[in-house]
Amino acid sequence: MGFFDSEIVQQEAKQLFEDYQSLMQLGGSYGKFDREGKKLFIEQMESVMERYRIFMKRFELSEDFMAQMTVQQLKTQLDQFGITPQQMFEQMNLTLERMKSEIEHQA
Repeated sequence: MGFFDSEIVQQEAKQLFEDYQSLMQLGGSYGKFDREGKKLFIEQMESVMERYRIFMKRFELSEDFMAQMTVQQLKTQLDQFGITPQQMFEQMNLTLERMKSEIEHQA
């Protein structure tokens, strides 16, 4: 069975994408959130990013051809911006840490 044939993988990918999309839409109002709302948003973003990082690692470790193609497509897309997947995750973490720092200094 291929990597993408797994119903569990399909459901997890769908849920991860939906959660990410919801957070991105919600993020448009981030500036209007109170301190606790901002903290909650950051925690949820960290959770989604961790799930995404783990999901991508599973793709990398899979021997399935389509999983490997997906990893290569991501690398090719990121290469256009001059970054690696690892740098992408590091940048996301830095951004979330900066957002946390801004909240702490607002108190």
